[in-house]
Amino acid sequence: MRLIGDDGTQHGIVPIESAMTMARDGNLDLMLVSETSDPPVCKLVNFGQFKYQQRKKEKQAQKKSKSHVIKELKLSAKISEHDLMVRVNHGREFLEKGFKVKVSVSFRGREIIHPELGRQNVDKFVDLLRENGTLEGQVSQSGRSLIAFLNPK
Repeated sequence: MRLIGDDGTQHGIVPIESAMTMARDGNLDLMLVSETSDPPVCKLVNFGQFKYQQRKKEKQAQKKSKSHVIKELKLSAKISEHDLMVRVNHGREFLEKGFKVKVSVSFRGREIIHPELGRQNVDKFVDLLRENGTLEGQVSQSGRSLIAFLNPK
């Protein structure tokens, strides 16, 4: 196997037994990096420290990701064209900043009889933001509201 030291130095191709003794002598672990290459590549590492560094990198990447923040925009079944465009512009800003957008249409009173009006508004909203975001799943109705989620591109 090809062996890489804990400081990144190349030890060349060594037998498995000598790699295991080097790991034991240095109080390190032998980690398989690539088993598909010929010969397989292994590295001497302190596995506890390696796992700690991996968790640290994942947390840092998660901090930089804004997709877990959800911004909600509320529409109504009888929204005017201008009000819809104002919400589209807000949605575009949120998606460009990397936020997830939740679009909800609340039906009040007898509006629930015509859910197709709300669905048309949501479909129009999604179509206007097609270049900035993608629809996550489908538009769902729960109780007196329609809900859709948009992810940034």
